[in-house]
Amino acid sequence: MTGHLTVTDEDAIRVIKLSRPEKKNAITQDMYRDMSAAIDSAQGNAAIRCLIISGEPGAFTAGNDLEDFLKDGTSNTGTPRASNAIKFLHSLTHNTKPVVAAVDGIAIGIGTTMLFHCDQVIASTRASFATPFIHLGLVPEGASSMLAPWLMGHQRAFSMLVMGHALNAEEARSAGFVNKVVAPEALEGEAKKTAREIAALPAEAVAASRKLLKHAPEDLVRRIDHESHLFGERMRSAEAVAAFKAFFARKKS
Repeated sequence: MTGHLTVTDEDAIRVIKLSRPEKKNAITQDMYRDMSAAIDSAQGNAAIRCLIISGEPGAFTAGNDLEDFLKDGTSNTGTPRASNAIKFLHSLTHNTKPVVAAVDGIAIGIGTTMLFHCDQVIASTRASFATPFIHLGLVPEGASSMLAPWLMGHQRAFSMLVMGHALNAEEARSAGFVNKVVAPEALEGEAKKTAREIAALPAEAVAASRKLLKHAPEDLVRRIDHESHLFGERMRSAEAVAAFKAFFARKKS
């Protein structure tokens, strides 16, 4: 592990926690690799009945660490998206274990789109959700172009993914991708309570029912890869280059 991710098994629950508070849990390529490993290694482990994905208090994740992301993306022009990020998305897609997300504070970019793959999402009252892809000259990722309209309808998905409108916790609950909103101090306990409830159910029946409820993995992978191709093209566009230059200029000022 990188030190920016902690993975602990608590009885039948695996807790995957983003732990980079000084960067608001922004995700590096190493963190993507470690999250994939934590998910993949749970698949053949019958003792693990449920996963929890969370962040350090105050921020779920600020999304991609942009400097790390750009460095990786430009080091291999034959790869449209950083391979560890795509591997993480594929791991989420092929995962057969129920996933509970515990979201406190900001969930930006992939911090929001990964939630569309989760089975239960518990948010704190200070959670907020934003997907500013278009403002950076990019396109949605993580199969969000398929899952968001399915979860919340075309108009709400367009508002979020294309117009870049952020949602607070109650708005996300109304939109259909957050199950419950709790006080920040109650978030961890509520997520573990939900995970324990799932873990106590008959595992084979849960797995079969979950599979019936979700999109076929091959369809999601196909959409992820198509988005990734378009994302790579957009990264090289004049719009995206100008947007990233403006973003980093604002950070320095």
